Amino acid sequence: LMKAHLELGCQATFTCAPYQTRFRPGFGEQIAWGESNAIVFANSVIGARTNRYGDFIDLCCAITGRAPAWGLHLSENRRGQVLFELVGSDPEPSDSLFVAVGLIIGQASSDRIPVISGLPRPRDEDQLKALGAAAATTGAVALFHAVGITPEANTLEEAFHGMGPEETVRITRADLDDALARLSSVADGAPLAAVSLGTPHFSYEEWMRLLPLLREIAPGRGVPIYVNTGRATLARLQDEGALVGMEAFGLVPVADTCTYVTAILERLDGVVMTNSGKWAHYAPGNIGVSVAFGDMEDCVRSAAAGRVVRAAP
Repeated sequence: LMKAHLELGCQATFTCAPYQTRFRPGFGEQIAWGESNAIVFANSVIGARTNRYGDFIDLCCAITGRAPAWGLHLSENRRGQVLFELVGSDPEPSDSLFVAVGLIIGQASSDRIPVISGLPRPRDEDQLKALGAAAATTGAVALFHAVGITPEANTLEEAFHGMGPEETVRITRADLDDALARLSSVADGAPLAAVSLGTPHFSYEEWMRLLPLLREIAPGRGVPIYVNTGRATLARLQDEGALVGMEAFGLVPVADTCTYVTAILERLDGVVMTNSGKWAHYAPGNIGVSVAFGDMEDCVRSAAAGRVVRAAP
C-alpha cells in the first residue's frame, strides 16, 4: 500500500504528524487530512480547515484538487458548541494536564466542537498536540477552541460566533485526576517491560527535552525506551549526531509507524509506560499490554528503576 501511494506521486512522509514537516499548512488553508490527531491539530492549533476524512477520500481530494464545500471547510460550521470551564488548574501546567483535559472534552463532546476557558497557556504546541490527540481518541473531536490560545478563539465571544453554548461543563482538579487514573491499569512499583513515547510522533522539540533527561538519569537496566517519530525528524537528529551513544540508555527510535499499531515491542507480556493518552487508550486492546501513564520524566525514571515510579501530583 505504501508503494502504491508513492507510485501515485505521493510524498513519503509516513508520519501521523504531518504538521511537523515542510508540508505544514497555514491559517485558513483548505486541506483534506485523514489522521485523527492531525485533523484536530490542523483545525485547532493552526486554523487550517479540514473535515475528518476517511482512507482514500483524502486521495480523491488530492487527485481532483477539490474537497466538498461542507462541514469544517465553512466558517459557519466552526462555531463552538460546548463550553468547558477549567477551574483550579496549576498555573504552570504539566503535560499530563493537557492530556487529561483532552480525554474529558472528547468524551463529553462526542462530535461537537468544544471551547475551553481557563486553560493555562501551554509551554509549546506539543501540549496542545497531546490535548487534541486525547480528545480525538475518546470522542470524534475534529476542532477545539481554547480561549486566548488558539487562533479562532481570541475571546469567548469569537469562539461561539457571538452565540451562547449549547452546554456548559466544569472541569475540576478531581475530574483531571480521575481521567488520568483511568489510563493506568497497574499501581506504582509494578515491574516495567518497556517505555513507549511519541504518540503522536515525537517532534524535534520533544526530542530536545528527552535527550538531556536520558543523559541526566542514565537509564540502563534493560528497559527499552521506544520513541515513535517521523522519518524527517529522525533524519535531522541523525544528521546532527544527536542520537550517538543513546542506545546505551535503552533508546529505540521507531519511524514510519507506532508501537501500538503493530508488533514492534520486544515484550508484550508486561507493563509498558507511556506519556501519551492516545497510546494508553489504544494499546491494551491493540497489542494486549498493561499500561502505566506518566509524564516524560516519570517514564525515563521508571526505565532507570525497572519499575513504575511517578512523582506526586
